[in-house]
Amino acid sequence: MSDTVPENEAPQDTVTETGHDPAAPAPLHVPRTPTGNAEVDAQLERLGDADHLATDGHVEVYEDVHRGLRDALTALDARPGPPAPPSPYGNRS
Repeated sequence: MSDTVPENEAPQDTVTETGHDPAAPAPLHVPRTPTGNAEVDAQLERLGDADHLATDGHVEVYEDVHRGLRDALTALDARPGPPAPPSPYGNRS
């Protein structure tokens, strides 16, 4: 048995006749609906970066987006709320 490829047979390549490599990253085309919050929308758009990476690169994008969303939620807690309504009883000593 020989390890050589016969001359009339080309070695099989992973690229198809259309030029598409099935192992290459491919966009998922998942729609991202804007939320109206600029910080959150920026993080959602960042998810699109994963479309152009191999799967082992997705983790970095997902962790970055998770961190950004967590920071946006934390910022909501840090904002001062509306002022408290005045007391109907006034200041009594």
